[in-house]
Amino acid sequence: MAKAKRATKEVGGDAPKQGLSTVMGASAEPLKLERLIHSRMRLAIVSALAANDCVSFSELKAMLGATDGNLSVHARKLEEAGYIECTKYFRGRRPRTEYRLTRAGKGALDRYLEHMSALIRHTRGS
Repeated sequence: MAKAKRATKEVGGDAPKQGLSTVMGASAEPLKLERLIHSRMRLAIVSALAANDCVSFSELKAMLGATDGNLSVHARKLEEAGYIECTKYFRGRRPRTEYRLTRAGKGALDRYLEHMSALIRHTRGS
């Protein structure tokens, strides 16, 4: 029940309050925040993968300034949701882990960005 309240929470300042479904148009369904990628680290991972076809664990760690443990925990949650794909292999004797954004991950990012854009437009009165 709490999630439904948050998803349809009204936004606005002094103007009459409107839900996001009103902002998006009368026929639009209420927008739901992609909570899984809303966290700073997971959004950064998904964004980095959207901008690059394939990124190794080491490259992603350096890009985001993350620790091994923090990156692996957040990447695993995204992988379990089907948003990213993880490939592990050896190059010579060295293990290598690479990540790619899946179609579902791209869709989740697109929905998240649309949601944020709608909030910005509404807040600015556009």
